[in-house]
Amino acid sequence: MPDVQGADSFHAALERVHQGLADIGRGRPDSYTSCWHPLPQVTLFGAWGPIERGYDRLASTFAWVGSRFSNGALIAEDVEMFASGDLAYTIGFERGIVSVDGAAAKLMKIRVTHVYRRIDGRWALVHRHADFPPTDPRSPPRG
Repeated sequence: MPDVQGADSFHAALERVHQGLADIGRGRPDSYTSCWHPLPQVTLFGAWGPIERGYDRLASTFAWVGSRFSNGALIAEDVEMFASGDLAYTIGFERGIVSVDGAAAKLMKIRVTHVYRRIDGRWALVHRHADFPPTDPRSPPRG
């Protein structure tokens, strides 16, 4: 795992994001929201459709997302990651057994790319692109 040093290591930022994702699956989005830099240029291409720009818009969207979840946790699985200088990214999945909108808890799997920047010595998220993975059309149907 890359560990670009400074006042805040990339490893520490990953731990904050992983904890924030676990919390959002429990309906508590604040720790995930705090992982974001309050820049007007931060962006979100959300799994449930929202496309947002600017910290205030993202914070509002994460509050809405958190309000939909309960009784679960999203566990991050970073498949690939890279950090160089003041820029880093992770690519992977978020999985968990969660209840959405009060329904019975079930498995949720999202594929996610996060982009990080180190600004004033602290690593923070600046972009998220997430979606629900489609079925691979090359795979035979399961019956």
